[in-house]
Amino acid sequence: MIREFAEPDWARVWPIVDEVVEAGETFAYDPGMTAEQAYRIWVEAPPGRTVVAVEGDRILGTAKMGPNRPGPGAHVSTASFMVAAGARGRGVGTALCRHALDWARERGYAGMQFNAVTESNRAAVELYRRLGFGVVGTVPGAFAHPRLGRVGLHIMYREL
Repeated sequence: MIREFAEPDWARVWPIVDEVVEAGETFAYDPGMTAEQAYRIWVEAPPGRTVVAVEGDRILGTAKMGPNRPGPGAHVSTASFMVAAGARGRGVGTALCRHALDWARERGYAGMQFNAVTESNRAAVELYRRLGFGVVGTVPGAFAHPRLGRVGLHIMYREL
């Protein structure tokens, strides 16, 4: 089940965010950021939204979504997703992405753009392709991967 993030959820969302960011393989966030810094980045204010994917009382993943840019760019949405290591491969990321697409479509966004998908994150790239996204450009060597060195960052887009 996917539901709106509630303030008490942060205690269970932060370990997921910390785990993903500390790995340094997919998000261009500072691996040393604090829970307070992460909260300010991850929890979206309106018109954006933050959600959690839950199974019973366990939080399996989280997503944030909103306008990609303000003003003249506000008709295009964006979203980001994080799934707990123990929940990967179970469709949580797919459910979160579909939820974000539905949310954006219902609000009249013209499309959804992902600004920085590491090309080495094959699972995410394939998931986004299955859901209709295409790579519209790649910035070569823009992401310093801890094992692979510098890899490209894809910009991916889908019309709604």
